Amino acid sequence: MTFKEAIQDDIKGVFLNFDEFGEYHKLNGQKTLIIIDENELTEREKKMKGVDGELYNRQFLFYVAAEDFGPLPAPGRVLNFDGREYLITDAADESGIYSINLEAVRS
Repeated sequence: MTFKEAIQDDIKGVFLNFDEFGEYHKLNGQKTLIIIDENELTEREKKMKGVDGELYNRQFLFYVAAEDFGPLPAPGRVLNFDGREYLITDAADESGIYSINLEAVRS
């Protein structure tokens, strides 16, 4: 088994393991296992602070298995997260796990 294959096997067995880190949320109406990363979001917010002088009230970052989510979403797209709409501000594929940053859609 190659290292890349081992990483793919570990996505749900280790990284997105419900008993350890994962939790279920509804993404666009689908119950999906994810990890919300409050620490990474804090670091990203520090970098953003002062860029345009404004921080949004609700932002967060989560990780989800690519195979559970589907195609990598483009920034600017709206995602329904637990019944509330958020704007995707950033999304990256990290070897089969997506990191997706969301921001509350202003009404």
